[in-house]
Amino acid sequence: MPMLEGVFVPHITSFDEDENINESVLRELVHHFINAGLNGLVSLGSNGEFPYLSFEEKLRVVEIVLDEAPSKVPVIAGATENSTRETLKLGKALLDLDADALLIGPPYYFKPSPEELFAHYSTLAEKLDGKILIYNVPKFTDLNIPIDIIERLAEEHSNIVGIKDSGANMGRIGELARRLGDRFIILAGTADIMYPSWVLGAHGAVVAVANVAPELCAELWKAFKEGDHRKARELQLKVNLLNEVVVKKYNQISAIKAAMEMRGLEVGRPRRPSLPLDEKALEDIESTLKEVGLL
Repeated sequence: MPMLEGVFVPHITSFDEDENINESVLRELVHHFINAGLNGLVSLGSNGEFPYLSFEEKLRVVEIVLDEAPSKVPVIAGATENSTRETLKLGKALLDLDADALLIGPPYYFKPSPEELFAHYSTLAEKLDGKILIYNVPKFTDLNIPIDIIERLAEEHSNIVGIKDSGANMGRIGELARRLGDRFIILAGTADIMYPSWVLGAHGAVVAVANVAPELCAELWKAFKEGDHRKARELQLKVNLLNEVVVKKYNQISAIKAAMEMRGLEVGRPRRPSLPLDEKALEDIESTLKEVGLL
């Protein structure tokens, strides 16, 4: 299995005018991201608009990405559903397509208790024959998975191999690294803490801005690995500015797709109910892209 370290892009899902998956654009994007130097892809993450896709569409997206990605580049597939039963159904289907690992967030409608979370992930680990990464994303789930639960899951299930933590909390990243060390893959899930999280022991990142600036993210990882901390710091601060505008300030799906279009990638609009941004927001994004040297 390819190494799950470095910077992964939680890639968007490209749509045509009728909101159907634009398969040819999606195929081109896989090569675009790999050629930019990214270490892998995550399909069906938040930026892939997974809650808006049908079961069949989810499988098709992953099928296309796996078809285009060279075998040495890992593809992680999102398998977040609201019930354990539906998560198992999707997870099994994605593993049957040969996804390298699954990224599974907690149920996000009814809020599960810590014990319900433990039971949910334990059942998935026991019944899915593949590697699982926990997806902690309080921004969308209004739930921060307790570190105690993560530690128990890692100790009891050898196929729960890591976490994408999008809580943007350096103290939490540090505590995960302290408790679980190198036996558990820790991936930062927010772009503004990539470099500091790696210094504390995280193994990489899965970040939305990699859709817009894959070369910048790849360069940051390279600088860190080579011990060029001055360059890493400079690149991190550029990434931070971009992240503030295309991820935090507006509807991130709409903003990321708009920024990608400005950079020459015809990815289409988001699926409704998300709407394209207004002129003022587009001007803001364009000036930010210019400021960080991407236009």
